[in-house]
Amino acid sequence: MTSLLAISDLHIGYQENRRIVEELRPVSASDWLLVAGDVSEKVSDVEWALGLLAERFEKVVWAPGNHELWTHPSDPVQLRGEERYRHLVELCRNLGVTTPEDPYLTWTGPEGPVTVAPLFVLYDYTFRMPGVATKEEALAIAYDKGVVCTDEMLLHPDPYPTRDAWCEARVAETERRLEARTPGVPTVLVNHYPLVRDPTLVLYHPEFAIWCGTERTADWHLRFDVHTMVYGHLHIPRTTWYDGVRFEEVSLGYPREWRPRSTPPGRLRHILPSPQPVA
Repeated sequence: MTSLLAISDLHIGYQENRRIVEELRPVSASDWLLVAGDVSEKVSDVEWALGLLAERFEKVVWAPGNHELWTHPSDPVQLRGEERYRHLVELCRNLGVTTPEDPYLTWTGPEGPVTVAPLFVLYDYTFRMPGVATKEEALAIAYDKGVVCTDEMLLHPDPYPTRDAWCEARVAETERRLEARTPGVPTVLVNHYPLVRDPTLVLYHPEFAIWCGTERTADWHLRFDVHTMVYGHLHIPRTTWYDGVRFEEVSLGYPREWRPRSTPPGRLRHILPSPQPVA
């Protein structure tokens, strides 16, 4: 049976993760794969991994993570911000991989039709700890605790003045496109970050939540007729439900995280057809 599958946070800079990606295969020749960001920090790695997957799956859909947007000193491609993102979009198009800048696809397999929409909306420091009123206060607490996302050093928002300004622009453009989608058709939204704050409440370091999304998307799972919301970034793979809508965190994560788990690493998550509930 044809399936819509998903994974994220491949982090193929780790050789163990690269070997896992080398072994990823569709179940059926007509399977689609959703990749919800953080393939690698290096453009050449992103090209290798998405190219390999595009050869194996009928369709690959990519949404960028924060790691692809880093301008890492070890990457020969030193583009920054919007220019780097657009470079990755063109790379994906050359591979036949669908991006947030392309027309949304329609899944016509089991439980279809469904609009498959990859998103790029970033974060704006609004997932703050209780009682914290401003971005500046939230950042000060994170720095004081030593819990600081590497984005602060390597994810440049050029030409926007800040990452939250870039997020505001991305949210506005994404809302416009989602509102213009084919009406009456459910959606599968694919974003690196969760659209609601709730999944971040289990983080071991709650200060890190400010780099995990934006309150601006808090009602999107209701506004845009979402069947399933696919995300990564947290490295806590699980299924949760908010307002009756299924959220799937689909990350592989770092070897130190997946090694202790009882489940084999790199298992693709089934989005459609919907998994049968465990009795």
